[in-house]
Amino acid sequence: MSLRITAANAFDTSIRNLQRRQQEMTEAQERLTSGKRVIRSSDDPAAAARAERAMAAINRAEADQRALDTSRSAMQQAESALGDAGELLQQVRERVMQAGNGSFSDAERANLADSIRGLRNDLLALANRDDGAGRYLFGGQGADQPPLVDGIGGVSYVAAAGELYTASGEATPLTVDGRAAWLQAPDPGTPGATLSVFDVLDRIAGELATPGRDTTVIAQGVRDGLGDIDALSENLSRWRSRTGESLRRADDIEQRLAQGKLDAQEERSASEDLDMVAAISDFQARQSGYDAALQSYSIVQKMSLFDYLR
Repeated sequence: MSLRITAANAFDTSIRNLQRRQQEMTEAQERLTSGKRVIRSSDDPAAAARAERAMAAINRAEADQRALDTSRSAMQQAESALGDAGELLQQVRERVMQAGNGSFSDAERANLADSIRGLRNDLLALANRDDGAGRYLFGGQGADQPPLVDGIGGVSYVAAAGELYTASGEATPLTVDGRAAWLQAPDPGTPGATLSVFDVLDRIAGELATPGRDTTVIAQGVRDGLGDIDALSENLSRWRSRTGESLRRADDIEQRLAQGKLDAQEERSASEDLDMVAAISDFQARQSGYDAALQSYSIVQKMSLFDYLR
């Protein structure tokens, strides 16, 4: 039996081997330049799926972090507003104490009443403060207008009571319940009843502006006013503590998010990143194979059929 060898067959075989080695070297070079072991899902379907899940976890962590940053900013501003409110109430308290001075005239008490009304308006401005992005800090479950409205019958709350939270894995507050903070302080004199910051200050200012009152009545009014102001201050202090607790919780959540993101990044890296030392060695080996294939091709290309059979 004789074996028939053709030049065309040898030529085609050399071309196929050359193209295969060139493709392998190109793929190795692509992995080196990208730094990725898995560039397409077909490279390693299981690793690609793990990397995809890790990337989804990273995206969720980043979205939750943005929501957390928004919540932290709102709670910092609310905590600052409540702190400012406490200082304003302290100023009101000082003026009420001054009004108890028996030597004060009706005109002097009227001046104190005007000062208290000014502080009352400052408190209302604090209660309607926004976060700089169109959301009211004390807007409860959401409001498209200032949540506390000053009217003939006093200040009323027009927003939905409660608190608004972020839509994230660990919900954090975006607002404070303005009704509870400003209008529903526990009344120390009447169990179950509540006090409004603005009603109390309106009443005190009205009493101080009333002329001809007896010193005993004035003294009783001062005692009652001081007790109510202390109750209001305590209530605002409780809400300030709640915002502080929200900020502390935000720090804990941030640490968990950072750790979760780091774990996901490591999982993604382990799934698709390239071992550069091994990749360089692999590329060099494929380059050597390609060079050898080129030399083989050049030899076959020069050979005639008679030279090949000889």
